[in-house]
Amino acid sequence: MSYNHSPYLSDTPLYKKAMEIFALSQSISTYLNHDLSELKEDGSEDQHIYFSGDIVQQSVSLAPEIANAERERYSDRKHKHIAALKRLTNRLYKNAYRLEHSNSNGKDFLPILRSELRKFKKLQRTWMLSL
Repeated sequence: MSYNHSPYLSDTPLYKKAMEIFALSQSISTYLNHDLSELKEDGSEDQHIYFSGDIVQQSVSLAPEIANAERERYSDRKHKHIAALKRLTNRLYKNAYRLEHSNSNGKDFLPILRSELRKFKKLQRTWMLSL
């Protein structure tokens, strides 16, 4: 996936971590979808399948929000991107936690994702101070 960003942005630890989280989320979702896509005995879907798509959607949005905040000149708009990034990170963390309760072998990888998200949050706090 290609983003239109400043040349230095891809070198920042926060941006690199966002890209790692995206790759990890995508891999986990692919793995989970195989287990969760089968219908239950009563013909219904597994409710967790939607969370597996959510983690990809939320993780793909992390890097663009970072880029938007970096590019923004006005403080109030910059803070809107920062707030959006916080919301995405929190939703991603919650959805990863929900997926840990799914009926899939892939759920064992979700603590890794949540651990990476905790590291991302720490980087995010430092990054926000530098803006």
